[in-house]
Amino acid sequence: MVGAEVVETTERALAAGAPLVQVRAKDVTDRARYVCADQLSRACVASGALCLVNDRVDVALAVAAAGVHVGADDLPVALARRLLGDGALVGATCRDAEAARRAVDEGASYLGVGPAFSTTTKAGLPPPLGLGGIEAVASAVEVPVVAIAGVTAERVPRLLDAGAWGVAVVAAVFEADDPSAATAELLELLGEGAGARRPPGRAP
Repeated sequence: MVGAEVVETTERALAAGAPLVQVRAKDVTDRARYVCADQLSRACVASGALCLVNDRVDVALAVAAAGVHVGADDLPVALARRLLGDGALVGATCRDAEAARRAVDEGASYLGVGPAFSTTTKAGLPPPLGLGGIEAVASAVEVPVVAIAGVTAERVPRLLDAGAWGVAVVAAVFEADDPSAATAELLELLGEGAGARRPPGRAP
């Protein structure tokens, strides 16, 4: 997702209190990915929020993002941590307790766990974990667990009850009639009000 509409919608979410934005730009040129990440990183700084770049450590460094989120097919967590330093946020995607513990041992600040539910935002995903899968991972690690995929406002309370620290959304905001209101509703459900809960950090 790149372009002016993405930036505009993200700015509306930030104005509503979103504390963190993850730049996920697939199937575009490196230049387009960089431009999008740079615009969103600047918007985050202006709003007092944090910006992470999905997959690409080099782009995260280029735009001075707060960190990166890596998946199973990206750079290893330990290498991303070494390249970005101890002060950066390094998130990792995982689906089970074993992978979660390994990612934490390698230096992950938080874990993106999913898909929690079915989603139309990303194709080719494995079967949804459901609430039980989220709970299994959350109970196995001490870092924050963020539920990803298929997250709606209605599902947030149950995800929190399952042990999720937070949620990551795309459609719930970008497909909403009012992205600002949708963001505010999610934050209220998460107990953040206007973004009082800060993004996950890594203990020194």
